[in-house]
Amino acid sequence: MHAPLPAPSLLAGDHANLADSACCVAAAGAPWLHLDIMDGHFVPNLTFGPETLTALRRAGLSLFFDTHLMLSEPHRYVEAFAKAGANLISIHIEPAYDHTAALARIRTLGCKNGIVLNPGTPAAAVKHLLPLVDLVLVMTVQPGFGGQSFRADMLPKLAQLAAWRKEFNYGWRLEVDGGVDLRTVRDCRAAGADTFVTGSSFFKATDRAAFIAEIQGLA
Repeated sequence: MHAPLPAPSLLAGDHANLADSACCVAAAGAPWLHLDIMDGHFVPNLTFGPETLTALRRAGLSLFFDTHLMLSEPHRYVEAFAKAGANLISIHIEPAYDHTAALARIRTLGCKNGIVLNPGTPAAAVKHLLPLVDLVLVMTVQPGFGGQSFRADMLPKLAQLAAWRKEFNYGWRLEVDGGVDLRTVRDCRAAGADTFVTGSSFFKATDRAAFIAEIQGLA
């Protein structure tokens, strides 16, 4: 299992001052910034486009951009996000497109890749792709909006994926996103997750550096 890695989500930051919010993540000691890209179709919300990543890089942000495409046709946009400064691009299994080709394309563009499962999608849906990815992301809320409650019924899915990772000696990170705070993160870690997207819980923390340090110190 990889060392625990916090990835605060910019979605929960101040949208009038996104660069400042991203700088808060860096100042707290988190190496990753999670970017939720929503199209208003695959999920019922709109967020950022590639230009937001470009602007953050222009502002001097050197954080690892963990870019989560919640799009109906993510394969059409991977090049734009790669050029904009993404370091890792994750795509969902649920829409109908050539997942294998899209994952390969992300790697060709110089980024790490990931595959994402919604709460209603079983782990078996991505089993054939597990040799091809750098990260697997399990949604523990229905994606679309921040601030939702953690779904503990997703823990067995995390555990199943972690078991396959160990059985087949895969090297990918196992990420969890949705309702993750300093209480639920421990259950996720126990189930095998090592990368933790935190939104509201990070930005509402009175001591953000201590929040990040506590996640990084999980056994």
